[in-house]
Amino acid sequence: MAKENSLEQKLSKAAFILKAIAHPIRLLIIEKLQKNEEMSVSELCNELNCEQSLMSHHLMGLKLKGLLSSKRDGKTQLYSLKEKNIVKVLECIENCDCNLV
Repeated sequence: MAKENSLEQKLSKAAFILKAIAHPIRLLIIEKLQKNEEMSVSELCNELNCEQSLMSHHLMGLKLKGLLSSKRDGKTQLYSLKEKNIVKVLECIENCDCNLV
């Protein structure tokens, strides 16, 4: 019974993380922050060709779910990966030979 609870907890956590990153912009944010230690909203907007309001929305969602952290540098808010192992999920997706498309 304890193993079932442990498995259920792991699957719940996996589902939570997958829901949190389940958008192309959020996946790109994670990829950019993997390559760059910290980035501002405007830097991410420029890199991903995205409006600032939409970028801020995605960043706040990832931060609230515990995947990103932020710090203020003057007037600039800098974002970084809080949960660095999330990159492993992206690597699994990139290496998947699934015939989804």
